[in-house]
Amino acid sequence: MKKILALLLVAPLLVSCSGKKNSNEFNEAFVKDTNGFDILMGQFANNIENIWGMNEVLIAGPKDYVKYSDQYQTRSHINFDSGTITIETIAGTDPAAHLRQAIITTLLIGEDPGGVDLYSDANDIQISKEPLLYGQVLDNTGEPIRWEWRAARFADYLLQSRLQKRESGLRVIYSVTIQLVPNHLDKRAHKYLPMVRQAAAKYGVESSLILAIMQTESSFNPYAVSHSDALGLMQVVQHSAGVDVFKMQGKWGKPSRSYLFDPANNIDTGTAYLAILQNNYLGGISNPTSRRYAVITAYNGGAGSVLRVFSSDKERALNIINSMAPGDVYTTLTTKHPSGESRRYLYKVNTAQKSYRRGG
Repeated sequence: MKKILALLLVAPLLVSCSGKKNSNEFNEAFVKDTNGFDILMGQFANNIENIWGMNEVLIAGPKDYVKYSDQYQTRSHINFDSGTITIETIAGTDPAAHLRQAIITTLLIGEDPGGVDLYSDANDIQISKEPLLYGQVLDNTGEPIRWEWRAARFADYLLQSRLQKRESGLRVIYSVTIQLVPNHLDKRAHKYLPMVRQAAAKYGVESSLILAIMQTESSFNPYAVSHSDALGLMQVVQHSAGVDVFKMQGKWGKPSRSYLFDPANNIDTGTAYLAILQNNYLGGISNPTSRRYAVITAYNGGAGSVLRVFSSDKERALNIINSMAPGDVYTTLTTKHPSGESRRYLYKVNTAQKSYRRGG
């Protein structure tokens, strides 16, 4: 995942879908926050480019944990989609020592991302007694890694047998790659199942849909971030979906970043937003299957854009949808929606939900 500066400006996910403008104060705050985040991202990417080179810019994303350390000379990259961990360094002095520490820290990172800044080189990773990757990585003896001594021993093994070296421009990059276990995705999904079931019962949303959204959005990466500043497992945007949910819950303002990085809060907020789409914005769709297709698409691109596929008039759009068979609604949304991302999103989530329904 090599992202250069041009990729930082990506259309926001989970846009507010009421179709009405909020107060000027809210819009101004949203623009200010968004502009501030864009500036932060631009500066961060520029730092990486200056140190690693243009072709080596790597930044955290929804399915990619990327953390820099050692004044940006060392980085850890977990690809939660492909199931690989890559630790790299361009340190000119004792690169093995830099890699060793980064390997240990990465294997033992905790499940709570709230105190970790992925947009800096701060050494703020706290080694956890319940590592996020516990059971998803096995050492060279086939054992899961919970304690620092085992992580250190595995790091030494990797440096002796798996150390790689490549050149990028004038830089020499040393690296080690680790494979997660084949069923790593299922292991992470299982970890969050109690939270998912609780949210499903609370808001009247299918557990299989919540799990499918989580898989599609983040591959169950609690550290998930996006270039539109969507956060956490269900990739909730504070200023849009977060505001809608807080309003529904009788709260003022928007959820904080630390609130949304907490897995339980994130799942609760994302599920509450699905309920808003299901019961309010798209509640006029009578067939539950057609409504589910519309809700899935709206979670990615907003309910307004879903309805406009059928008509610019909301009531007419609902009437058209209600006159169609669910399969025709699916075909229309996956072929006629103006956003290619939203078209693909419905296919991905619907496919994933089928597997969770079979499994559950």
